[in-house]
Amino acid sequence: MVKKVVFSLTLLSLLFVSSLNAFAEQSQSQIDKGDTAWMIVSTALVMLMTVPGLALFYGGLVKKKDVLNTIAMSFVSYCIVSFLWIVYGYSLSFSGDIGGIIGYLDKAFLKGVKIESLQGTIPEVLFSMFQLTFAAITVALVSGAYIERIRFSAWILFSILWMSFVYVPVAHWVWGGGFLAKMGALDFAGGTVVHVNAGIAALVGVLMLGKRKNTMLIPNNLTLVSIGTALLWFGWFGFNAGSAASSNAVAAQAFINTNTAAAVAALAWMLTEWIITKKPTVLGIASGIIAGLVAITPAAGFVNITGSVMIGAIAGVICYFSVTAMKPKLGYDDALDVFGIHGLAGIMGAILTGVFADPSVNEAGKGLLYGNAKQVLIQLAAVGVTMLYTAIMTCLIFLIIRLFMKIRVHEEDEIIGLDSSAHGEKAYNL
Repeated sequence: MVKKVVFSLTLLSLLFVSSLNAFAEQSQSQIDKGDTAWMIVSTALVMLMTVPGLALFYGGLVKKKDVLNTIAMSFVSYCIVSFLWIVYGYSLSFSGDIGGIIGYLDKAFLKGVKIESLQGTIPEVLFSMFQLTFAAITVALVSGAYIERIRFSAWILFSILWMSFVYVPVAHWVWGGGFLAKMGALDFAGGTVVHVNAGIAALVGVLMLGKRKNTMLIPNNLTLVSIGTALLWFGWFGFNAGSAASSNAVAAQAFINTNTAAAVAALAWMLTEWIITKKPTVLGIASGIIAGLVAITPAAGFVNITGSVMIGAIAGVICYFSVTAMKPKLGYDDALDVFGIHGLAGIMGAILTGVFADPSVNEAGKGLLYGNAKQVLIQLAAVGVTMLYTAIMTCLIFLIIRLFMKIRVHEEDEIIGLDSSAHGEKAYNL
């Protein structure tokens, strides 16, 4: 009798444990409605950053005869990447791993990505769309360095080649299970993948394009710049907090870190400019906001609030001097300071992530201040590899484009303005 009771209890225990395991597995494979809702909103916010956010920000900064051409470059970049990401970009970035370098093509045209397919707790098709918006804004960011002199047709070809051979591999290295991810590089939302990538491409491209006839930065509409900045700041909450891929505490920390770093960087830039030039400018405040947003991007989900303050303050000061002192001294014509703000702030933010990463915020990251000096070396290696690869590939892409067409517009078209010469339109018919 006792043996039967023991046997029955043992059997019931096994069945109970088996049921719990089955329930746990089923729960893990089920969609989370809260996470999905947050990621749909985040994806829309990141899309907003490119069009209209970046388009208006860049469009307001350029000369009035080049406004529409500049806006068109952001719009067409978004359209090109939206298509190519579905064709092969997502698959090569996030489907498997070939030697730590690139993914497979088994999900080309989203093959096999069914309505019930999940990435974590969200639909995989939503994850793909979220990553699409990152690829799109990275390409569009580069355009700010080339404006007022690059042919529109050359820009289209550049967008196709650069997304395919630069953005996609780097995204795979860091986020898709590639060698930088295996090495332990930290990049929460795109300091390396987006901003270092875009900044180096900007610098190499302007060196190959040469200077404009008129290199002065003469914003045609600072109101547009202000609106564009506000939209970028707003959208950046999806960019950074959305990179948690879940509606959780890390996303909330990334949210407040993003806002704090942007605000502190804006104040740091404004005060530095005020001390040196005796006048705080709206353009300076806007530039500081962008610098802070860029710098906190790789660290957003890894650092505490003190880390975000420090990163924002350093970004505001360093980026101010990069565009007011370094660029004139070195003499390169980065029209809208893509390298001076996105490139340098991205580099700085990626490295400082290795300093300030707090394991109590995110156990995946532990920086120098918390006993892991090795993380700084890993961050330096990741930044260095990305810079070298992007510089070489961007140079090669320009050389390839030159085989098929002229990259730079005719001198008379540059003087007239690309709105009229390339598009037959004017931004202002007053």
